Amino acid sequence: MSKLQSETLKQAIAEILKASHEKKRGFTETVELQIGLKNYDPSKDKRFSGQVKLPYHVKPKFRICILGDQQHIDEATKLGVDNKDVEYLKSLNKNKKLVKKLAKSYDFFLASESVIRQIPRLLGPGLNKAGKFPTLLAHSESMEEKMNQVKSTVKFQMKKTICLAVAVGHVGLGADQLQLNIHLCVNFLVSLLKKNWQNVRSLYIKTTMGKPERIY
Repeated sequence: MSKLQSETLKQAIAEILKASHEKKRGFTETVELQIGLKNYDPSKDKRFSGQVKLPYHVKPKFRICILGDQQHIDEATKLGVDNKDVEYLKSLNKNKKLVKKLAKSYDFFLASESVIRQIPRLLGPGLNKAGKFPTLLAHSESMEEKMNQVKSTVKFQMKKTICLAVAVGHVGLGADQLQLNIHLCVNFLVSLLKKNWQNVRSLYIKTTMGKPERIY
């Protein structure tokens, strides 16, 4: 049973959108969900992770890079999507700074099966540490569909703190679309927690440059 009140969420969304439209930025602001946990000890309790696909795109500008075999490189080039081949990955020579720079340049990586197997050997743990280890892109899948799926997916990964923040949409979406994304996101997160709602201290939503609005 969700303890998130629809009316409270509706008002908070109206507030953050109003503030964002009144103070127009030179970019489309992302809407972020901030989560505070309680009765949870990251050093003792099992750390959770999971991902959920939402109905609407999470980020207005989502940078994807294909780490591909020749077939995927050709396909990505045709679609105008950034791509890197194995030779490029080899040229980074496991240099931590260069791998970190690659990880920072993109929000997400998709990789061909033959490439994904070589990543730990070619790049070391850098992408994994950044939480950006590539997702498998099979030849039987449509690259465009897979990219759309990725753009609407939210990943929860518990680290050493009891605070989490994830992007759940952007100000270009309508209030109803944001409400649906946030509801699904919160309910999914709660399902990952050992004691469900008893582990949730607070929930806030905010735009990139706006102030937080409490929703729980």
